[in-house]
Amino acid sequence: MSTSTPTPPALPLLNRELSWLTFNYRVLQEAQNPNVPLLERLKFLAIFSSNLDEYFKVRVATLRRLVKLKKKTRAKLGEDPADLLQTVLQEVGRQQQAFGDTFRQQILPGLQQEHIHLISDHDLSPTQRDWVQTYFHEHVRDLLSPVFLDDNLHHLFLRDQSVYLTFFLTHLTNKKQADEERVLVMELPTKRHGGRFVRLPDEGKEHYVMFLDDVIRVGAHELFPDYERVQVQAIKLSRDAELDIQEEVSSNLLTKIKSSLQKRETGFPARLLYDPAMPKEVLRAVMQKTGIGQDELVEGSRYHNFRDFFGFPDFELTHLQYEPQPPLPHPTLPARPGTMLAAIARQDHLLHLPYQSFSYVVNLLREAAADPLVNSISITLYRVAGSKSEVVKLLLKALKKGKQVTVVVELKARFDEESNIFWADKLQKAGADVIMGMPELKVHTKLLLITRTENEQNRQYAYLSTGNFNEATSRIYADHGLFTADPRLTQEVAALFRYFHDRQPPTNLEHILAAPFDLRTRLDALVDSEIERAQNGQEAYIILKLNALQDEDMIKRLYQASQAGVRVELLIRGISCLIPDAAGLGDNISQQGIVDRYLEHARVYVFGNGGEELVYVASADWMARNLSRRVEVAFPILDDKLRAEVRLLLDFQRQDNVKSRDYHNNFIQAEEGAAPMQAQLSTYKYLKNLTQKKGRKG
Repeated sequence: MSTSTPTPPALPLLNRELSWLTFNYRVLQEAQNPNVPLLERLKFLAIFSSNLDEYFKVRVATLRRLVKLKKKTRAKLGEDPADLLQTVLQEVGRQQQAFGDTFRQQILPGLQQEHIHLISDHDLSPTQRDWVQTYFHEHVRDLLSPVFLDDNLHHLFLRDQSVYLTFFLTHLTNKKQADEERVLVMELPTKRHGGRFVRLPDEGKEHYVMFLDDVIRVGAHELFPDYERVQVQAIKLSRDAELDIQEEVSSNLLTKIKSSLQKRETGFPARLLYDPAMPKEVLRAVMQKTGIGQDELVEGSRYHNFRDFFGFPDFELTHLQYEPQPPLPHPTLPARPGTMLAAIARQDHLLHLPYQSFSYVVNLLREAAADPLVNSISITLYRVAGSKSEVVKLLLKALKKGKQVTVVVELKARFDEESNIFWADKLQKAGADVIMGMPELKVHTKLLLITRTENEQNRQYAYLSTGNFNEATSRIYADHGLFTADPRLTQEVAALFRYFHDRQPPTNLEHILAAPFDLRTRLDALVDSEIERAQNGQEAYIILKLNALQDEDMIKRLYQASQAGVRVELLIRGISCLIPDAAGLGDNISQQGIVDRYLEHARVYVFGNGGEELVYVASADWMARNLSRRVEVAFPILDDKLRAEVRLLLDFQRQDNVKSRDYHNNFIQAEEGAAPMQAQLSTYKYLKNLTQKKGRKG
């Protein structure tokens, strides 16, 4: 009689798409939180909306593509994409309902209590209507270019993520003419106008503001004086944002990327948001002229693109905003220009963004560009600060000074491809050695290496970071960056840059863990060590601070560690597919995540290691793409004081009972008698105190 091996039970996992929606709901919770300053709550609504736009452009669009696969192919996915898409859309609908309720029932009444009135065209007093009519005539009318949806128009192209206004014209004023209905569409001129909002004159202490949409509604009859009735509604289209390219490096990769960016503008529709008050005739005409089907329709509201609330006027009301937290001076890095290299030569320094200033990175590059003893600068660029990037401008300056500059530019950084192409072209023309990505890999690691001649020998200086070389995001993303001249690290950074040149995987990495080479296997070994200690009755623990946990193999290892008695603490801001309360598997796993003023972006891995903790700071999340299909780096904090500093800041996050939520999005409650602990606020206070101590000693 034959026997068969029993099928192992399926690994308990939360679907990635649903986990992402769980994360975005945490953003919405901040908008609902009365303890958050009112205008900041409005910004969290903008973040929620912007996140959801990207979700539809990337994740929902991908699901729609999967649904269109052949049945046999879909069966291999393990989960029916049609069922998942339906579940996703239901959850999105629930969240959008909560979003609308939050805006209408909490934010708008709160603004009114603070004498801020977001008014529509229906709320205007006669004096205000006259003012708006004049404003429309002088500042808006010439920006408008409506298009008739009639037999002369064969196809209507809607730009991705732009708001359009539809006009439904009925009842001619001249009864001698044949009464007819007309439908027009026009892109809302937000950029050309200079913003989405129009601030009206104050009346005493009362402040008034309108959507640009409503200003146009007021002026609509001026546009179409021959019609008695003009109905104006809004629509917005999100398109599939996945680049249709082979991720390979070849002579024509740049051409492929440029071509794919153009395709993105004309990509398949992922979602058409429309005003539920829109006449059926108008919606039908839009669908006919765009080719959008019923499946892509999503009922929205009167207004779209809530991300424009980033530009909502603040009326100089500082009490409705976060208390200013200017970037702090670093306690061990010099403020005086031209002395960064000497300071790094003396000791390692850890930079904590945005609490401390990104200017130290800029100063290092400025010094390296001007220093006659610096021979070369090598850097990886994933996302930079657009056309204003000081980092890239300093690299161009270094080229003018005769330095050898190597720049690894990731052309496939989603939504930053165009900016990266611009700078890659400019750097290449200036004489830089520009390496445009790697075969089938994204270069996501953030590395800077400077080589300087000292005493007739080359000495190397490095900056390794969890965050991008981006001055703009450095003000809102919480990251760690290490300045070091320790050869144990700089030599391994140099080995990685050699890999970018010769495509030969580095084989001599002892301290740095690097994907896709050994990061996964060495993490496996570190987990195994903790399991072995637990099985021997020793204290064993793993603490992981990540943006996302999705890789099934690593989740399985964490379940195994939990079963062996290893204490596993997860601090995860975004996606987590692990289920901590999975019966029998997650008994020793806890999970929480922080959404607060700054975006938690740093990744930190801690392993108990028998009392001699290992602390790694990393660019890599524990996702399949990060561990297997990207170039990533996890670097150890070798300096004892800096290692203790990272652990202290991590402990603030572990103890947070103000902004931290558990796996089910319930706020972590303070124990009875315990003081409130808000990690980001405590981090700022701690680092400020370090600076003040330095000042007192000085």
